Amino acid sequence: MSRPVLIVMALVMVAAAASGASFYLVQVNAPATPEMSEEQRITREKFFGTAKELPPIEKGQEMRPRW
Repeated sequence: MSRPVLIVMALVMVAAAASGASFYLVQVNAPATPEMSEEQRITREKFFGTAKELPPIEKGQEMRPRW
């Protein structure tokens, strides 16, 4: 094999090893269940809204912004 082919193969192997190692480390460091405090949960609900389903749209009702 020529020198450029060997260099490319070595770089590909190093990139694959680095990618695998970083993927493994990210999985190991991730918390199993992220717990939020009550204050954080309330702030999140104020900003994003609650996870409740929206009421159904009545027949003939248009979807418009409230402004």
